[in-house]
Amino acid sequence: RAGVPFQYLAVQKTGARQSVGLIQLNRPQALNALCEGLMAELRQALEALDNDPQVGAIVITGSQKAFAAGADIKEMQNKTFQECYSSGFLASWDKVSTVRKPVIAAVNGYAVSPHHLPMPPSSGPAPSDAPFPPWFQLGGGCELAMMCDIIYAGEKAQFGQPEILLGTIPGAGGTQRLTRAVGKSLAMEMVLTGDRISA
Repeated sequence: RAGVPFQYLAVQKTGARQSVGLIQLNRPQALNALCEGLMAELRQALEALDNDPQVGAIVITGSQKAFAAGADIKEMQNKTFQECYSSGFLASWDKVSTVRKPVIAAVNGYAVSPHHLPMPPSSGPAPSDAPFPPWFQLGGGCELAMMCDIIYAGEKAQFGQPEILLGTIPGAGGTQRLTRAVGKSLAMEMVLTGDRISA
């Protein structure tokens, strides 16, 4: 195991020679929404595995239902642009792309904001202390996957950048990485419509 126990991650070394660092996003109640705590832990885990001479590659994965639903809007909704800019909001996200060892995203499920997911049946108004509904999260899961060196996608994988549906655009490098990954036309369509694509 790499480092201390984590609240939002399950981290272990696996493989015949224990040479693969496996990081599983573990926030199932929010479809692995990327809150600040999760991203801080991800940075710590990546640094530990990157500095571990036994580890040759790192795999980041989620659950069967969702790789990562996206950034946690509940944390972001009251922040102004000035607060985000001056505090270096999302600055730690780049750690994934600066790790020296190969980082693989193993995606099965949603790497997208679940805006277009069917909403669960309503049983009346949600209590005031209910967790923020997971379908109100951004496409940070897709951005996280694109920061990795390789993406292995299962048959159920879905990718998207639906920030436009909240009146904003991808904020963690998604506009640049998506264009390089799928070409200008499809990237523009995904970013400007919020539509998602399958694997």
